[in-house]
Amino acid sequence: MSRSNRDVEHLEKLRDYYAEHGVLPSYSGIGAVLGFKAKQGALKLARRLIETGYLKQAPGGRLAPEASFFMRSMATQSVPAGGADPAVYSDVGSAFLLDQFLVLEPSKTVLVRVRGDSMQEAGVLDGDIAVVEKTEAVATGDFVAALVDGELTLKELQYEKGSPVLIPHNNHYTPIRPQEELAILGVVKGIIRRYGATSM
Repeated sequence: MSRSNRDVEHLEKLRDYYAEHGVLPSYSGIGAVLGFKAKQGALKLARRLIETGYLKQAPGGRLAPEASFFMRSMATQSVPAGGADPAVYSDVGSAFLLDQFLVLEPSKTVLVRVRGDSMQEAGVLDGDIAVVEKTEAVATGDFVAALVDGELTLKELQYEKGSPVLIPHNNHYTPIRPQEELAILGVVKGIIRRYGATSM
C-alpha cells in the first residue's frame, strides 16, 4: 500500500477516534492510536495532514480538525433504488461535506426532532431530525416548523382564501387551521435519519 493510501487509512482511524472522544489525540497519542513504534512517524503524518488541510495546529500545541476533516467520500453515481449495482459502491468520487450540503447558514439553522406520523406519506418519519432554516421567505408548499396555538408542529404550508393552513401528509390527520397564533419558525431544508438502534 502506498504512503498516500496509508495516510487515508490513518485519517479514517483519527476520524473514528474524534467521533468517539470529541478531540484528537496528542502527538504521542497518535502513535498509540495508529500503532506507530516511533514518535517520528506520528509527527510526519501530522505534518502531512496539516499540509493537505485536514488538520491544524491549535493553541497549546494540540491538533484540531479543519473542515475537510469531516468530509466523506461520495460515490460518483446515484444509487438505483430498484436493483443493486456493485460498481456504484466501489466507484468513489469527490469528498463531500454533509454540513455544507444541509446547513448554509449555521446561525440561522436549528435541528428539530420529528414526533409522530402525521408526515409519513411525505417520507418524514417519527424520530427523524429536520434541518430547519430560520427565514421569513416562506412559500406555499414549503414544509415548515411552526408554533400553532402554543404547539410546535411540522407540516406543509398552504393557504385557503388567504389564510394559512398546515397540511399533514397522512390521511388519518386533518389540516390545522390556526385559531389564535401561527409563528413560522423556519423552512425544512433536509431530513436526517439514522437506521438501526441508536439513542440521542
